[in-house]
Amino acid sequence: MSEIAQWLKQQQKLLDRELSKRLPRANARPATIHQAMRYSVFAGGKRIRPILCLAAAEACGGDPKLALAPACALEVLHTYSLVHDDLPCMDDDDLRRGRPTSHKVYGEGIAVLTGDALLTEAFIMLAKTPETKRYGVKHYLEELGQASSSLKLIGGQVMDLEGEGKDLSKAQLIRIHEAKTAALLESALRLGAMTANATPKKLEALTEFGSHLGLAFQVIDDILDVTQTTDQLGKTAGKDEAVAKSTYPAIMGLEASKREAHRLTDKAHAALSVFGEQAHRLEQIGHYMLDRDY
Repeated sequence: MSEIAQWLKQQQKLLDRELSKRLPRANARPATIHQAMRYSVFAGGKRIRPILCLAAAEACGGDPKLALAPACALEVLHTYSLVHDDLPCMDDDDLRRGRPTSHKVYGEGIAVLTGDALLTEAFIMLAKTPETKRYGVKHYLEELGQASSSLKLIGGQVMDLEGEGKDLSKAQLIRIHEAKTAALLESALRLGAMTANATPKKLEALTEFGSHLGLAFQVIDDILDVTQTTDQLGKTAGKDEAVAKSTYPAIMGLEASKREAHRLTDKAHAALSVFGEQAHRLEQIGHYMLDRDY
């Protein structure tokens, strides 16, 4: 196992412990909803968003431990979006991270409420983030609220749904994924930086890094959807093609999509020049995400 892969595993274990402590207990009444929340949160995700949050805090000279509250909030909010994404009225998927999706286990009603509860819980966790000289709780809440709003995450999901069965341009596809994917990655980096009292210049650099990295992440996801099996992905392979969804490989072709992922990753890394050696972990994460098996 490479050094970065080992470090990522360590961070995942740390975050799992923190998430377990911060979520309501599985036996808290009514138990069904709390068991459903934990079922989806602990389904084996890569924890990329919270890890980026911790790494951004470190890059800005802060203590990553002070970024654990927003890191956990990000993962819980991301999980809510997946639970709702998998519903029959949305992407209608039966598998997530190699396990049956929430609505297949608990029913559609409980799955909807599970997403609602996770979204609410994310802001409860976020409100416990320590304040700095530049940033207080209102800044943290506004940051995550905007990233998950109808102008960003939810708006991206709307555009994604409305784009099914249509021939979208590359520019339209980018707009969808800037909102649906990149916005939350940007917010993860910005929240981590805020806990380290980052300067506006560093926040701007991390926003640019997150924007390019988020798009690269989506390009790679689209590639994997057509090059890997359901077992490898942990979710239904070929689903995008089955519902006539526009993707990077569909619009650009497979080889051009791979070149695009490399180009976006290079642009992301260039945005980190202001940090020097302090951005080492962020650069490693970028390379690791790019090198996922095609």
